[in-house]
Amino acid sequence: MDIYTIIFLALAVFIFLRLRNVLGQRTGSERPPLDRAARDVLNGAQDGKVVSMPGTVIDQPPAMPAGDAEPPANRWKGFAEPGSALAAGLDAIATQDSSFDAKHFISGARSAYEMIVLAFANGDRRALKDLLSSDVYDSFDSAIRAREKAEQKTDTRFVSIDKAELVNAEVRDRTSQLTIRFVSQMISVTRDKTGAIVDGNPEKVADITDVWTFARDTNSRDPNWKLVGTGSAQ
Repeated sequence: MDIYTIIFLALAVFIFLRLRNVLGQRTGSERPPLDRAARDVLNGAQDGKVVSMPGTVIDQPPAMPAGDAEPPANRWKGFAEPGSALAAGLDAIATQDSSFDAKHFISGARSAYEMIVLAFANGDRRALKDLLSSDVYDSFDSAIRAREKAEQKTDTRFVSIDKAELVNAEVRDRTSQLTIRFVSQMISVTRDKTGAIVDGNPEKVADITDVWTFARDTNSRDPNWKLVGTGSAQ
């Protein structure tokens, strides 16, 4: 072999060894790549969201097998005292709907609370319609119309949601109802068409306590929990 052949052979071996180091070897025991559906499930992007709109909403988690259910005495730990009226109400809801999970509900309700408050401030009727019962929607819509007629705009910003706690649970004619007390901090200001402030303070953080009731018809295939009542507390 001449000198050029030797050089080319040496170069080929060098390139092969470099590729082997970079790409590695297949041994037959590699983990297969996740397909898109599996990634979606792992990332929480599966069907079953309560409201089909952006953001996190009240989830309806899959029902747990009967053997995996927590003992009744510990079922509502952190949410209701054993033997309390609240615990009895949660038991009644779980009896009607085996997929009910208090932790998931609270997490979703916190997100729904913020979404509803901001949608109301922005006059976003489309978002509100998916989250409110017809009666509550009509009330919110009337307030938005009055604000629009007065040519006023509201700017609301959440600073924090400090607490979201269950205060009541019951089943009425197959309709599950859950009442939550929200304690939050937010900044809200309403201005007229000239920009003058007519309500609120853009520099002040206000402490807000709201008591909201969500409901769901357990006879329906619709997994939506909707806001059916609002109130405030000091």
